[in-house]
Amino acid sequence: MQIHLIDGTYELFRAFYAAPPARGPRGTEVGAARVLLRSLFGWLKGARVTHAAVAFDTVIESFRNTLFDGYKTGEGIEPDLWSQFPLAERVTRALGLVTWSMIEFEADDALATFAARAAADPRVERVLLVTPDKDLTQCVRGTRVVTLDRHRHIVLDEAGVAAKFGVPPTSIPDHLALVGDTADGIPGVPRWGAKSAAALLARFAALERIPESAADWGVKVRGADALALSLAEHREVAELYRRLATLRLDVPLAESPDELRLASPDRALLADVCAELGEESMLERVEW
Repeated sequence: MQIHLIDGTYELFRAFYAAPPARGPRGTEVGAARVLLRSLFGWLKGARVTHAAVAFDTVIESFRNTLFDGYKTGEGIEPDLWSQFPLAERVTRALGLVTWSMIEFEADDALATFAARAAADPRVERVLLVTPDKDLTQCVRGTRVVTLDRHRHIVLDEAGVAAKFGVPPTSIPDHLALVGDTADGIPGVPRWGAKSAAALLARFAALERIPESAADWGVKVRGADALALSLAEHREVAELYRRLATLRLDVPLAESPDELRLASPDRALLADVCAELGEESMLERVEW
């Protein structure tokens, strides 16, 4: 079997910014959820997906906010987008998808946890993390666990991750710690950029293995002495950034790979969702 693990938060954000606003029959904003229903149904059916789950950030804050005050929050999210999160989760459940609503953990943690679980099952041929999010590339393993940008039809296996970022998947958290991740509120280490981080991590793999002195690096990078000084001054906080960027593999998810088999649509829920979206015609079309 192949397991598809879908980043629901990304899908909803993309739908919101890709489509114009739309009010449903009840007067609420439903544009993004309407696009999500159409898009996911079309893809699931066209790609002949058999086993899948989707994870949402039911709240944006997580345990990481207790570790670092600057970590991302829900502040600044458009109200019309935020209001559609509960509706989006009802959409995916109506389609028959196992849906994980994350509160203490993030959606990415749930996807990472299940990717590791599924990859350990010999019956699973391949795990596809359905997202373009660079954070989840740390989960890629060979050609067995890959990321899939379903909208641009791009698959990244381990070689693809290394080609794109200059480091193997296991070094992605270290890379994000040095370079930063504005989407997650991780500042990164001053002076460090993608090229310098890739050059050092390609050689040393992890933050703690990078020598204090640039003379011991054995690779040429621009401004090496200044980079070494900055890292020395920020090592402790860099280790915190790496912890923030490292996805958890211990999210308490109850399902086994078998239980991710795409179920028949929940007709009662689908009827209610379609009525709220003003998409009654979808009710007859949605079937597996």
